[in-house]
Amino acid sequence: MAATGIQSTYPLGDRTVKRIGYGAMQLAGPGVFGPPRDHNAALAVLRAAVESGVDHIDTADIYGPHVTNRLIREALHPYPDALAIVTKIGARRGEDASWNVAASPAELEQQVHENLANLGLDVLEVVNLRLMFDTHGPAEGPIEATVEALADMKGRGLIRHIGISNATSAQVATARAITDIVCVQNQYNLAHRGDDALIDELAAEGIAYVPFFPLGGFSPLQSSALTEVASALGATPMQIALAWLLHRSPNILLIPGTSSTAHLAENLAAGDIALSPEVLAVLDGIGAAPAH
Repeated sequence: MAATGIQSTYPLGDRTVKRIGYGAMQLAGPGVFGPPRDHNAALAVLRAAVESGVDHIDTADIYGPHVTNRLIREALHPYPDALAIVTKIGARRGEDASWNVAASPAELEQQVHENLANLGLDVLEVVNLRLMFDTHGPAEGPIEATVEALADMKGRGLIRHIGISNATSAQVATARAITDIVCVQNQYNLAHRGDDALIDELAAEGIAYVPFFPLGGFSPLQSSALTEVASALGATPMQIALAWLLHRSPNILLIPGTSSTAHLAENLAAGDIALSPEVLAVLDGIGAAPAH
């Protein structure tokens, strides 16, 4: 169920999914490296998500590496017909847990086959190309060869749809000139509003926008303001941050992650929180607060 007046679903490729999904990154060990602290608890969270109606799971074979995809397969395979599993490629993990660029056509194809094998799938529903010209955020750089490599794999039936992650507006436009792009996955939240224009542009084109780090990079002042709003509404700051994103634009799909079934329930309940125009005005002001 969604808050009154808030659209509860949105297209993702040729599917329609609920706007609150689940991000699997936190199921891996500390630093998104190695096995989970509690294997059975990780399986329980995945099963609880699907049992609660989640039909969009975001993952990647670089989480672990290979950990979250194998957990998803163990917990959920054979998958429900309605479940869309979205993965991403473009990086490799070093033995020191580092995140390294791996974006040649051959490397991308190998990663697609690893995702297929570890998830137990014959075709990947959506593959996001993760750009890594700057590890701290989007940065300009050439993407034609990498997008063309994904388009080739799409043509060969390895993947159904293509997305792009950590991308600038110019890179999104370049990718869309090469192939259909069904989603863009970037950092965006109450405090970091740099993609406002891009979100609106994508909404006009019917393309999903998937924000990560819904509470990432807040200043103490901004966090305090969010906490005050949450307290007044009887909710957690994370719930209010997620609810604001749902109100922000109908094309926003959420993928909050957790390794706790209790926290999962809290995240999903954010869809039931209605924010008044007055509250939205206060929350919008957080993004204008100086980030010191």
